[in-house]
Order: sequence, then structure tokens, then C-alpha cells
Amino acid sequence: MLGARAWLGSVLLLPRAGVGLAASRRGSSSRDKDRSATVSSSVPMPAGGKGSHPSSTPQRVPNRLIHEKSPYLLQHAYNPVDWYPWGQEAFDKARKENKPIFLSVGYSTCHWCHMMEEESFQNEEIGRLLSEDFVSVKVDREERPDVDKVYMTFVQATSSGGGWPMNVWLTPNLQPFVGGTYFPPEDGLTRVGFRTVLLRIREQWKQNKNTLLENSQRVTTALLARSEISMGDRQLPPSAATMNNRCFQQLNEGYDEEYGGFAEAPKFPTPVILSFLFSYWLSHQLTQDGSRAQQMALHTLKMMANGGIRDHVGQGFHRYSTDCQWHVPHFEKMLYDQAQLAVAYSQAFQISGDEFYSDVAKGILQYVARSLSHRSGGFYSAEDADSPPERGMRPKEGAYYVWTVKEVQQLLPEPVLGATEPLTSGQLLMKHYGLTEAGNISPSQDPKGELQGQNVLTVRYSLELTAARFGLDVEAVRTLLNTGLEKLFQARKHRPKPHLDSKMLAAWNGLMVSGYAVTGAVLGQDRLINYATNGAKFLKRHMFDVASGRLMRTCYTGSGGTVEHSNPPCWGFLEDYAFVVRGLLDLYEASQESAWLEWALRLQDTQDRLFWDSQGGGYFCNEAELGAGLPLRLKDDQDGAEPSANSVSAHNLLRLHGFTGHKDWMDKCVCLLTAFSERMRRVPVALPEMVRALSAQQQTLKQIVICGDRQAKDTKALVQCVHSVYIPNKVLILADGDPSSFLSRQLPFLSTLRRLEDQATAYVCENQACSMPITDPCELRKLLHP
Repeated sequence: MLGARAWLGSVLLLPRAGVGLAASRRGSSSRDKDRSATVSSSVPMPAGGKGSHPSSTPQRVPNRLIHEKSPYLLQHAYNPVDWYPWGQEAFDKARKENKPIFLSVGYSTCHWCHMMEEESFQNEEIGRLLSEDFVSVKVDREERPDVDKVYMTFVQATSSGGGWPMNVWLTPNLQPFVGGTYFPPEDGLTRVGFRTVLLRIREQWKQNKNTLLENSQRVTTALLARSEISMGDRQLPPSAATMNNRCFQQLNEGYDEEYGGFAEAPKFPTPVILSFLFSYWLSHQLTQDGSRAQQMALHTLKMMANGGIRDHVGQGFHRYSTDCQWHVPHFEKMLYDQAQLAVAYSQAFQISGDEFYSDVAKGILQYVARSLSHRSGGFYSAEDADSPPERGMRPKEGAYYVWTVKEVQQLLPEPVLGATEPLTSGQLLMKHYGLTEAGNISPSQDPKGELQGQNVLTVRYSLELTAARFGLDVEAVRTLLNTGLEKLFQARKHRPKPHLDSKMLAAWNGLMVSGYAVTGAVLGQDRLINYATNGAKFLKRHMFDVASGRLMRTCYTGSGGTVEHSNPPCWGFLEDYAFVVRGLLDLYEASQESAWLEWALRLQDTQDRLFWDSQGGGYFCNEAELGAGLPLRLKDDQDGAEPSANSVSAHNLLRLHGFTGHKDWMDKCVCLLTAFSERMRRVPVALPEMVRALSAQQQTLKQIVICGDRQAKDTKALVQCVHSVYIPNKVLILADGDPSSFLSRQLPFLSTLRRLEDQATAYVCENQACSMPITDPCELRKLLHP
């Protein structure tokens, strides 16, 4: 594909092609599914210059995006650009007028999307160019992940990376021919600005259109061949032991011994990697590599929780760290991070027994309940990184979250009694969390100078060290710090809040159902399980079409907190089904309410009908009809910020086979894993969640059956025992003795299992053979955790 990359530069007559300088808030590699501000395009560009400011107009006139529901599209509804949403109207106009399509893709909490909107899309001259010479189309990548994936594949193949905003020029037949990410508005010494790019593409379209079309077709054909994922002549997936060991070795080589994590900077949470390491530890407990895997995951989670990537005042985690120490974050907060990290910290607690991890998990869910929850049970998508420091001021990144020494001193002036030196509560908190008069943010991480004198809270010392430094009791220090953080939290409420993306996505709601269900089950907290139940009820009430059996991708918060939908509705993609099915299976195991399991089976049937590739194996990302016109129909092959929907589906199929005994689920799982064999063999570290599924498929799944009444104390004691142990490769089944129940009809052997002496009784079944009956939770724990 290097030829295509060079061609892009020559077609635009640019000084050089392919390499773009990363912006100050640099994003991740494609493996991490960067959602940040990576600047990567077919033209060189700096970290973002100041271009001409938009002309002021006495009265802004909305464009057609004003009729959309997406918060991201609505942010562009008053641009002086003749924007179209993605759809046939735009495509027909491009073909009728023989104009190229300018496709701009982003999301509402994206810092560099805001920058480009302010610098370029509000500019009257650029707006005229976009409206007169192109058909300009805006897409919310979270509404249309299929569109985003197709054209991001092109951008990554023909430039040095990818990120958002993504800007791609297409033929009227939707084939891409030039693409990049953030463009500054005007030319600089080593860059070409957005206005110049538009002028050159306009010129090339008029003079060399046939060449553009031919090369676009050639690149699309090459991408189609490169992106194909199929079983081919293979009959079985690769060896799980081999893939496991290779994946672990690749992670081990990139591990940061001091701070945890698996890159230099920027550094992302990547819960899929932590989940793999825990599974690897479980199957290699007696080996040095197994102990190493556990240590890598636990240390990473501890360093993240102590770092500035965690919001110590309001809880929850920011998107990523701009440095290797987890200190200064990119401040946006995404729902999918909270969901997956809650599970990761709950698993860390299961494995270690250290309440530090369970406290972090509870804090994450407390943040989601307070800030990302709709009153009807659904979950919002994200909170922005940017907000005004004070009302009426221009938004700045991180303004809501950072602190000066003066602010903390004024809020916490109380003297600390019993200290070995004069000390206030503010001084104690500043010492523990590393606040300084000059600010603790390096100028290299603040190129615009917006954070001078500001501090990000990050734990510098253990409670024991802080207590010893001032001659205080550890519990007294804990209480003082918690009281101080609460006062900061109350003071922060008076600041202008970051923008809330109140769009609700089925996929991310499914992840959040898992987050609450798993954490609630592990910690034995019904209150958290109730949040998961309400989330599932919301999905069924507002994001499920009973007539067709299909999920909807999105719904939106309307006026007065109502729930609204776009018309026509945006139907679900593969990830919506995969993540919701996972959430429902987790919720069944947490609540033992079989209705959730029944719905999961029905959704899996629909997923198979809409997305399964009956020839090549595995699932396509989108329905054939919904993706009509797109040049590629892809299968997601990376576990990044979110797991690949195919990886999650492989786990779901295994669990559904365990719950029902239906051979078709297992056969599909084997076909899926076989289709991805080459991807796993080549770079297993890019698919850690699928490697984990491969291991589960080639091991024996445990069916843990509890015979008893769901509400009885002895039943709950056995269920809680199961949840307290880390057993990723299992299904938990409640057999209530009713032969007509859903599970009894699926698994006839359940009718042969009896309660012992009328007590709740557990059986651990593998390979169609069950253990002796167990009524004592301690004995069950020994059997599950030898």
C-alpha cells in the first residue's frame, strides 16, 4: 500500500505524503482504536495552528443538520457549510452534479473535532468552498461505526495513522481517494492547510478526474483483498497454547516495569489486555510466566488508579494518559471505559482479595450512576474534555478537573490536630496528591499554556508514608483526605460542566450492564445488580423492536428527560448485539432471572441471521442492506479500546452452548475462530480477547448448577461463593426444580440433579459428568479454587 500512499501526495502536488506530526494530545495506534486527537493525514501538519477566524454574522442560519438527533451533528448545525447527513440525498446530489463528496467523521466529545469545527467549519470562505465544490457529509462515528470503520481502514492504509476528526474525499460512488485526520485551516512552513487542500482537490477533480477514479478503484480493490477474513481451506483454529504463549510474550516485551501498561506515551487502559493476563495467570498459576502475568495486570491497575487518569475527586477514569506515568490525562470520559474497567477491578479483587481494587470498581459505578445515567435506566455516552474555566469564557481542556494550590488552601484551611508540625487539611491533601505552587503539569504536555499553575491530582505516597511523614494515624489520614476530596467535589459543582453526550448506544449500554452485573455479583451488592437490571429493561423498552426482533443502535435524551429516536431508526450493528448479549448473560448469572437468558438467545439468533458469513465464517460488522453502497463490508479484527464484536461473540457462543447444549453455537464458535486464524497467528496481541476465547473453546467449560430457591438464603450463599472466585470459563445455572422452566427444557440433565436433604445443593459439571452434591459454600470454594 506504499504506492497508494505516494500516489495520494502526487495527486495533490503536496511536498511529501504519509507522515503527520502528532498533536499535543496525541492518540493511540490503530490497535488502541484511538478516540483522541491523533493528527495523521496525507499531508504533513503541525500540532495545530491558528487560522483565519470565522466571519461574524448578525444572525446564524441553521443548515439541515438542525433536524438530526446526534449531539455531534447538532454541534455543526450552524456552520456556514451546506452539510448533509449520511444518506441517499447526499449521494444522489453528488452523482447528479458530478461532485466529489467531502466526508467528515467525528464524535461530540472529541477535542480536535472541536478545534477543526472552530477553525475551519465556522470559516465563511472554507464554508463556501465546501458548499459549492463538494457535497459535504457529516457523520457521528458512534452512530455509524460501519462508515467510520470502512474509511478509517483507507486512511490508516494510505497515511501514517488514524484518528478523529477523520476527513476523506470520496467519488460519487463512495470510493475514497484522499484522506486524513485533523487539518489546520491555513498553510504553514511545513504543512498544507485545509483551505489549500480543498483548492487542490477541486483542481485535480476538474483536470484529472479519470486518474482519480482509476486509482480510487485500485486502492479499494487492494483494501478489499487485504481486509478479507475467511476460513479458506482451514478446518480448525490454531493451538490455543501456542497463541496464548505468543500473546503473553508480546505483551511482556512491551510492559512498563515501573508504571505498568504497555506503551510509552500516550498510554491507554486497554482492559482487554488485562482480562487476557488474568486468564493467562489462571491457566499458568504454577509457572513463572503465570505469576508474571498476574503481577503485570495488578500493578497496571494499581498505577492507573493512583494516577491522574483517574478522577480522584469525582471518580471514573479519563480516556488516556498523555505520559507514561498515568499523570496528565486527555480528560474526556467514555462510558465504555467505565464499563470495562469496573469489570477489570472487580476481577482484580476476586484474584487478590485486596479491597483497594473493589473500592475503585465501586467508585467507577458511583460516577456512572451520578453523571452518565438516564432516569429510565439507560446510560449516556461520554463527557467532554473541554469546558469553560468560568462562565462566558472559551472552553479549555481539563478546566473542570484541575486545581491551583490557592484554591485548595482556601477550601481546606482547617488545622490538622496531632501532626508533628503545623499542618492544614489542604497541605496534607496537596502533599499526598502532589500539588505544587507552580503546577504539576509539564509545559510539554500543555503546548497552548492553558494549564499553567494548575495541578492534576495523582497519588504520590501511600497512606502509610503520608501518615508517617506527619506523625499521624493511618485511619485519621484516610478520613482527612476523604473529607478534603468531598469538599473539592462540592466546590467543583459550581464550575461550568463539560458537555455531556446524552446519546445512548445499545453496544455501550450492553457493556455497562455487564459492568454493574459483574461488579454487583462479585461484591454481593444487590443495589449494583439492580442498576444492571434497569439498564437491561431500558434496552428492551427503548432500543428493541419487538416486531422484527432487531436492536436499535441509538436513542437520545429529549426535552424533559424523555427518550427519542431518529426517524427512520438507526438499526443495530454487530457490536450492539454482541455486547448486549454479553450483558444479558452476565445479568442472568448475577440475578438468576431466566428472562434475561431467554432474550439473549433470541438476540443471538437475530445476530446470526443478520451478520453471519455463511461462506467465510465469522460476523460482518453491519447488515448487508444497511451497508449498501459502502465499498467494503468488514469484519472487525482488533481488540482495542473496546473488544472486537467477533471476539465477544466467540465467548457468547461458548456460554450459550453451556446454557443450552445446542451444538450449533459451538460449531459457529469454531468456524469464527478458524476464520480469524491467520490474524491471530500473525499478531495475537492485536486480538487478546479472541485468544482468550480460543483458550476457553479448547478447554472444558464448567457448568456450575445450584439447585435451590432463588430467594433462599442457602441458595444465595452458594451463588455468592461462585461469584467470589475468578472462573472466567464457566456458566452458572440455577435449577429451581421446575421441569417446565426454560433451562430445564434446554438442559434435560438438570432434572436428574437433586437437593441434598432439602438444602440448596451445588454440582460442578464438566464433559457431561457432575461432581458429588455440595451444600457447604466452603467446600464448594475448595472445589472451584483448589
